[in-house]
Amino acid sequence: MATSLGSNTYNRQNWEDSDFPILCQTCLGENPYIRMTKEKYGKECKICARPFTVFRWCPGVRMRFKKTEVCQTCSKMKNVCQTCLLDLEYGLPIQVRDAGLSIKDDVPKSDVNKEYYTQTMEREIQNSDGTRPVGLLGKAPSSADMLLKLARTTPYYKRNRPHICSFWVKGECRRGEECPYRHEKPTDPDDPLADQNIKDRFYGINDPVADKLLKRASAMPRLDPPEDKTITTLYIGGLGENITDSELRNHFYQFGEIRTITLVQKQQCAFIQFAARPAAELAAEKSFNKLIVNGRRLTVKWGRSQAAKGKEPKDGYSEMGTRLQPVPGLPAALPPPPTLEEDTPANYFNLDPISSPAVMNLNLPPPPGLPNPPPPGFGPPMFLPMGPPPPPPMGLRPPGHIHYPSQDPQRMGAHAATRHGD
Repeated sequence: MATSLGSNTYNRQNWEDSDFPILCQTCLGENPYIRMTKEKYGKECKICARPFTVFRWCPGVRMRFKKTEVCQTCSKMKNVCQTCLLDLEYGLPIQVRDAGLSIKDDVPKSDVNKEYYTQTMEREIQNSDGTRPVGLLGKAPSSADMLLKLARTTPYYKRNRPHICSFWVKGECRRGEECPYRHEKPTDPDDPLADQNIKDRFYGINDPVADKLLKRASAMPRLDPPEDKTITTLYIGGLGENITDSELRNHFYQFGEIRTITLVQKQQCAFIQFAARPAAELAAEKSFNKLIVNGRRLTVKWGRSQAAKGKEPKDGYSEMGTRLQPVPGLPAALPPPPTLEEDTPANYFNLDPISSPAVMNLNLPPPPGLPNPPPPGFGPPMFLPMGPPPPPPMGLRPPGHIHYPSQDPQRMGAHAATRHGD
């Protein structure tokens, strides 16, 4: 292959010579001060087979050395990292990204067609401003719901760990803690993730990591709107300490008019109330499992209705349907409310409700504060608004009717108090 490249004047003149690689944050590492070795035309690209500048570095302590695997032209064609070949925007395999954006970018695999396709894409890259991808990916929509749900919000540095020590697997490693490789049990050979190919990942076919993510996307839960149409409030959880209500408003105002935003800093959550139900449904659909603010993935749920919050237990059962236990010391049942028969002139003018509620007891004086009742023949008596009659004294209450524990004569100390009163 090197001989054919050497005889091709175009490819020889367009060999890649760059000053810095195209890397994702995970492959670059968390250390901002990093050393790289640069080897001009060090290797052939594993996709287009053209020589390119190879960079090699260590992303962190107790990490393995990494290097660039494909040239920058192939990286820009697919908008992927030169090392891991994952999408630079979402951190997902090419197969998952193309499935989310509903595109199918078929790159030729034969030598002649692949060389012509690469030269065409290289000219398109030179003519573009460099801010957007080229080819079908540049014409695709900017985002998709599935990609936002699966996208990583933080780097996955675990991917930079050293390889497994083959001597330790055989039981022959004598370096102990100084061994730069991992002393762990290797992956099961029957596991699909154990067989990964860099070309399959670039072309977006037969990628086991992509198949695993696509199955996860199909099994993700959905947020169904509640049946109560009066609910227009969304619950936002996992805010952290740095997210403000203005940042939430900047995201949710695009779905409709916002009535109120209540930020509960102690619970690290917020309640967003929309003016209309369709706006709340659109916001829940576009934000569930894909709302990321300041690098944090937030939880989106529907709020509860005011009727459900204020519902009182009925017939001794709670809202969840469980039986409520009686409070010790209180009566089993409260006395019934006053009826219309009790609310008669007898309550106001000392009528005798036992013998006859309609016969006036003139032998007893009227209660203080009430005028004397008019004599018969002067029209109906005038009723004055008063409260219910006071309860009878303790001595006149029927025996055996106990309202409170302190009135129980069998209670400890009751007999002694009675003897002392005698």
